[in-house]
Amino acid sequence: MDELRGDQAAWRFDGESIAIAYETKGWFKSPLLKLLGGLSVPLAAVEEVDFRPGAVRKGGWAMNLRLRERMDPYAAVGAMLDDRAQPFRLTGPASTELVAEYLADQVRFAAGQAGAPDGATPTALVPPLPLHVRTSEGTAHLDRGRLTLVWGGGHASGFKKKQQRREFDLADIAAVEWSPLDDWGWGFVRVITAGGTEQTAAKPRNDLNVLRAGEEGNEIHQVFLLAATVTAHVWARDARARLAPGPGGAPGDGRTGRDDDAWWRDTARSALDAVRRSALALNRPGDGIAPAEGGGAGAAGGAAAGERRASGDGRGGGADTAWIFEQIERLGELHAKGLLTDEEFSAKKAELLGRI
Repeated sequence: MDELRGDQAAWRFDGESIAIAYETKGWFKSPLLKLLGGLSVPLAAVEEVDFRPGAVRKGGWAMNLRLRERMDPYAAVGAMLDDRAQPFRLTGPASTELVAEYLADQVRFAAGQAGAPDGATPTALVPPLPLHVRTSEGTAHLDRGRLTLVWGGGHASGFKKKQQRREFDLADIAAVEWSPLDDWGWGFVRVITAGGTEQTAAKPRNDLNVLRAGEEGNEIHQVFLLAATVTAHVWARDARARLAPGPGGAPGDGRTGRDDDAWWRDTARSALDAVRRSALALNRPGDGIAPAEGGGAGAAGGAAAGERRASGDGRGGGADTAWIFEQIERLGELHAKGLLTDEEFSAKKAELLGRI
C-alpha cells in the first residue's frame, strides 16, 4: 500500500481506492476537513489526476483528483471553497515531490483501467445517514428519503418560527445550493424542489426553503456538508431512475427527462453522431428508438425505421415533411443548449431540408 502524507491529509492507495485521512490537529487546518474526518475514493470515480510541481509556496507541489461527472458533490455545491478546504486536493514540500509524482502516475494509470463507477458512488463520499445539523437558526435532519428543516433557534425570524418546520421528500428535491458567509456573517443552504414554483424572491431570513448558518463554531461547514450529502443522494436517485425499466421493461427507459443533465448529454451524443454519419435517425433517450450502435437487429431496425420515415410510406412517396421538421426542432433545442455548434446545426438543418 502506497502512502503519501501532505499538508492537509494522508493519502493511502491500495490499487482500488484512495483512503484519505484529514489532519485534525492544528488551528490552521481547515475546519471543513476536520469535520469531514476522512473518506475513501474508488478509482472508478476518478477522471484525472492533476499534479503540479512548484505550484505552492517554497516550491512545493499540489495534486488534485478530478472526479467524473456527477461523482463530486463537494465541487457541485462548493464552487466558492478556497483551495485550503478542497477535499480532493493535497499539497506538500518540494522534498517529497518525486514520491508524490510517482503516486500521481500510479493513480492515473489505475484509474484509466477502472470500469464505470456505480451510480451510488457519491453517497459513499459524504457523511452517512442519518445526518443532523444544528445552526443558530434551527436544525436540519436528513434521513433516507426525507429532509426536514426546523426553525427553533434564537436567530430564526418570527415568520419561520410561526411555520415551525418544513419537510421535503427526496423525490421532490431537484438540487441544493450552498452560500458561504456574507459581509453580515450569514451563509445558508437552500433546497430547490422539482418545478421550483414555490421559490420566490424572499430573503434567506424568511425563505422556507432555507436554513441559515452563522459565524459561530462550524455552522457554515455543517450546512455545506448537508448540501453535499443531499446532492449525492439526489444523484444516486437519478442514476437509479435512469436504470429502472420503463413501460416496455427495457433497462434504461426510466429516465428522468429533460430536466436531467444526463438526458441532454445522451441526446447531444446521439445528435453529433447523426451529424457526423449524415444519418437520418436522431435517437433521443426515452423515445423508445433502439440505438444504431453495435449492429444487430436493433441497429438494422433503427436504420430501417429512419429510412421509412424519410421516404414516406415506403412505396416511393416523398419524404415525411412532419418528421423532418420534428428533427430540425430537436436539433434547434440542442443548439440552443450549446450542445451543437453553429456549423453542425446549419449543416444538419440544410441536409434535412434538402430531403423535402
